[in-house]
Amino acid sequence: MVANLPRPTQVTVEAPEIAAEIRVKGTVQGVGFRPTMYQLARAHQLRGEVYNDAAGVVIRVAGTAAQLDQFVARIHTDAPPLAYVESVEQRKIDHTTIAQTRFEITPSRGGHSRTQISPDAATCPHCLADILDPFGRFYRYPFTNCTHCGPRLSIIRGIPYDRANTSMATFAMCPTCQEEYDDPLNRRFHAQPVACPRCGPKTWLERAAGRPVNIARLSPLDAVDAACTLLQQGEIVAIKGIGGMHLACDATHEEAVKRLRDRKHRYHKPFALMVRNLAVIEPYCEISAAERDLLESAAAPIVLLKCREPGTGNREPEESRRVAGDEGVRVLRHPTTQPPNHPTTQPPPIAPSVSPHLSTLGVMLPYTPLHHLMLKRLDRPIVLTSGNLSDEPQCIDNDEAREKLGDIATYFLLHDRDIVNRVDDSVVRVVNGQRQTLRRARGYAPAPWQLPPGFENAPPILAMGGGLKSTFCLMREGEAILSQHLGDLENVVAFEAYQETLSLYQALFEHEPTAIAADLHPDYLSTKLAANIAAEQNLSLYGIQHHHAHIAAAMVEHNLPIDTAPVLGIALDGLGYGDDDTLWGGEFLVADYQNFQRVAHFEPIAMLGGAQATRQPWRNTYAQLINALDWDALVAQFGDLELVQFLAAQPRSILDQMLATGTRSPLASSAGRLFDAVAAAVGICRDAASYEGRGAIELEALVNPEIPCDQPYSFQVQTDSDRPILSATTLWPQLLQDLQAGVDPAMIAARFHYGLATAIAQLAINLTQRHHLTQVVLSGGVFQNQVLLIAVQQQLQKAGLSVLIPQQFPANDGGISLGQSAIAAARYLSRSFT
Repeated sequence: MVANLPRPTQVTVEAPEIAAEIRVKGTVQGVGFRPTMYQLARAHQLRGEVYNDAAGVVIRVAGTAAQLDQFVARIHTDAPPLAYVESVEQRKIDHTTIAQTRFEITPSRGGHSRTQISPDAATCPHCLADILDPFGRFYRYPFTNCTHCGPRLSIIRGIPYDRANTSMATFAMCPTCQEEYDDPLNRRFHAQPVACPRCGPKTWLERAAGRPVNIARLSPLDAVDAACTLLQQGEIVAIKGIGGMHLACDATHEEAVKRLRDRKHRYHKPFALMVRNLAVIEPYCEISAAERDLLESAAAPIVLLKCREPGTGNREPEESRRVAGDEGVRVLRHPTTQPPNHPTTQPPPIAPSVSPHLSTLGVMLPYTPLHHLMLKRLDRPIVLTSGNLSDEPQCIDNDEAREKLGDIATYFLLHDRDIVNRVDDSVVRVVNGQRQTLRRARGYAPAPWQLPPGFENAPPILAMGGGLKSTFCLMREGEAILSQHLGDLENVVAFEAYQETLSLYQALFEHEPTAIAADLHPDYLSTKLAANIAAEQNLSLYGIQHHHAHIAAAMVEHNLPIDTAPVLGIALDGLGYGDDDTLWGGEFLVADYQNFQRVAHFEPIAMLGGAQATRQPWRNTYAQLINALDWDALVAQFGDLELVQFLAAQPRSILDQMLATGTRSPLASSAGRLFDAVAAAVGICRDAASYEGRGAIELEALVNPEIPCDQPYSFQVQTDSDRPILSATTLWPQLLQDLQAGVDPAMIAARFHYGLATAIAQLAINLTQRHHLTQVVLSGGVFQNQVLLIAVQQQLQKAGLSVLIPQQFPANDGGISLGQSAIAAARYLSRSFT
C-alpha cells in the first residue's frame, strides 16, 4: 500500500496594485453618474475617488489590472439612463498618489468647461410612485425628482452643475433630504433639485390680480388638485411649469377653448393637448409604436398624432407604464380589457377649436409631478399651450405672468422656484417610422451633437441662426451645442430673450468664439448682431447662404465627413436670401460643406407687397395667375369662378403697376409661396394667414394618402436659361378647370401635392445624372409636409438614390445654425491649410 504523500503547499501571489486616472466626457453631471461609478467601484473592490470638474467627471482609482479592466468596461454599459458618455480617456498614475483607503465621492473642482448640460427630463416611474404613495414623505409633492428625472437646463446658472449654481440654491435642504443627498446608494444622491414639502418650493393658487382663492371650496387636497377642479368647471388656468408658463383649459369644452383663443389672439394655430395617460387619448387618435415610444420617452415631447375617423373611438385602449430596471427606462404595455358585457362610454369630442381644419392633434403626456397630480382625476384631454401673448416668448416670471396673462387666465397656479432658462415644449412627428423634429427644445436641448470626421480641429465657432424659429449653435472641440427653440426674432421681446440666452450659454460653456457665422440676409437681427459682435471682438465673420445651411445641417446629422463628395441638396421653404441678392426658396444645390452651386430652382414669382404676401395669401395666387395667364384670358376662360371674382374685387390697377415696376414686389423662387397660392385658390385662409405656414398646413390636411390620386397636375421645366427652372405655369389651367368642374378640394390638393412631388423628383434625378451624384438631401420647412416628403423620397429611392432627411434637428429654420457652424468650420479649416 502506497503511503499518502503530503500535499504540496499552495502559495497565493497577490496581483500588484496599479492605478489609473479616468476622464469621462459627455452628459455626465446631474444624471446620477458619480453614484453609479461609486457603486461600480465598490463592487469591484477598488479604492480612490470620483468628482466633477468643469470638463466632466474624473475617476482616480487603484486596484488590480483585472479589477480596473472590468470597471472601465462597465462605464459605458452601466451608465445611468440620462447620461451620455461621449468619451472615456484613461492614463496610468502612481498608485501611491491615491490617498483614499476606500472609494469615495469627493467635492467638485473648477477649471475650463468642456462638460454638457443635461436636458430637462420627464418624471421617472420611481418618483411618480413616490408622489402617489400616501404613506411616503413625497406624497403629492409637485417638485419631487431624482438623478433620473426633473429640471436641468431650466434651473442652471453656472458650471459645474451643483446646487449652488441653480435656482434651488435658495432652498436649504432639511436633514432628511440632506441625508438622501449625501448617500451614494440613494437615487437622490447629489440630485441638485432634490426637495420635499418641508424644505422645497411651494405652490399656490390665486385669482387674476392676485386675489386669494378658497382652496377648500375646490378641493380637499391642495392647490394643484384645486386647479383640476377649475379646469373641469371650464376655467382658464395659467400654470407655471418647468421651463415656462402654460395656459390650460378643458379640451372638450368648446366655449372655454374659444375664450382662450379670443383672449390670446391666437385664432387658428392648433393648440397642444396633455393627457393623463395614453388610454385617455386613444379614443381620439391613432398611435403607432414609434409614436408611443416618443410620448413615453424621458424627453416627453408633443407628438403629432393622426385623428381617428369619426365613430372609431371605441377601440380597446392600451395602458402603458414606464418602469426602471438595470438597463434604464423601458416601456411595458398591457391591454386594458373591458369586463364582459360592460358598456363602453363614448368620451366627449375634442372641441373643434382645438385644431381647426387639421387631421392631427399635438399630444403630450405629463412630464412633471405637478402635471401628474393635476391630471390624476381628469379622464379627458386638456389644452396646454404656451403662456404668452401671441408671438412673444413664454412668460417665466410670476410677476410677468400676472401682468401679461391677467387678461387671459382667470386663475394662476404658481410656485416659487425660479425658471432661469426659458424652455418651450419640443414638437415631433413620425414619418415612415422615423422621428421628424419640428421644434427642438425641452427634453432635447442642449444635448451635444458629435460632429462628423474631420471637424475635430475646428475652432470655437458661434453660429447665429436665422430670423424665424431661431436657434444658435456653439461649436467646440468636435461637437455642436444647439440652443433650444427661441422663436421669431422680429418680436422685440423674443430678440431680447435670444440675446440673454446666448450670453448665458456662452458663460455656461465658457465658449469664446474664434469666428462667427450668420445668414446672408442683411435685415435679420441675428445677422446684425453677428456683425456687431465680430466688430467688437475682432472675429472673422462668415456669411452663410440660407439654403446651403439647410443642406449642411442634414449632412452633419447623417455624419457625412468634412471631405465628403458633393450631394444634391433640395431646399424648399418660404424665403432665404440668395448670394445674388435675390430671394430664394425652391432650390436645387450641388453642395459640400465649403461650397455650393445653384443648379436649378423654382420659377421666381413676384411677392406683391413684399412681406404682406406672406400674410395675405391671395396676393400669391394673383401673381401666379398673371404669370401663367394674362387677366383677359383668365376672365374669358374662368370668369365664372368665385376665385376670379374675388380677385377682380381687389385693387388690380395698383397690383398690376406693382408687378410692372417691381415696386414692393420682389421676385422670389419660393416653394412656400406656391403652397400659399394654391391654398388660397381652393379657399383656404385666402384673405389672411393668421400664422406662418397655415395655408400649406391646412392644404396638406385635405390629402388622404390612402385614397389613390388620379391625374396629378403637371409642371413645366424651362431649360432656356443657364439652369433648369421648375415652373407652375401649366399647373394653373388644370387647377382652375377642376374648380369649374366642382372637383372636391381634397382631390385638388392631392393632385397638386403628387404632381409637384413628381416634378421635383424627376428634375432631381436628371440633375444627379448630369452631375454624377448619388446622394440627395431634402430639407427646408416645406419638407415638413409629410405628403410631399414621402412622395419625393419614394421616387428618388426607386431611382436608386440615397435620400437623407433631417430627423433629430428641424428641417425648418430651427436647424440652420447647425449648418452654418459646419460650413464656417469647413471654410476656416480649408483656409488654415492653404
